[in-house]
Amino acid sequence: MSDTVTHIAPLWIWTSDKAPASWHFITIGGAAGEAISAHEAMRRLELGGGRGFGSVKVRARIGGSEWHTSVFPAKTQGGYLLPIKAAVRKAEGLVADDLAEITLELL
Repeated sequence: MSDTVTHIAPLWIWTSDKAPASWHFITIGGAAGEAISAHEAMRRLELGGGRGFGSVKVRARIGGSEWHTSVFPAKTQGGYLLPIKAAVRKAEGLVADDLAEITLELL
C-alpha cells in the first residue's frame, strides 16, 4: 500500500561554481514533507534500514506528466527535494519561480 501527498510550491534552480550543470527542484515541506518523513520512518522500521541519503521512491505527477524518481531530504531548507527533469518542465511549460502542483505516490 502506498501513501499519496499533494503540494504546491515554486520551481527553483540549483547551481554551483564547482559544477557546470544546473538542476531544477521543488522543495516539499509542511504537511506533505511531514507525511514523507513518516513514510520513510515506517519503511526504515519495516525493512531494518533506509535507502541511500534518506531518499524515498515516488511516482510524481505534475499536470499530465508522470514519472518515477526519488525525493531527497533537504538538509538546509528542511522537507524534501523533488528533481524536475527537462522533459517534464518542457511538457508542462514550467520555468524557474513558477508554482507547480505536484502529486506524489510514496512507494
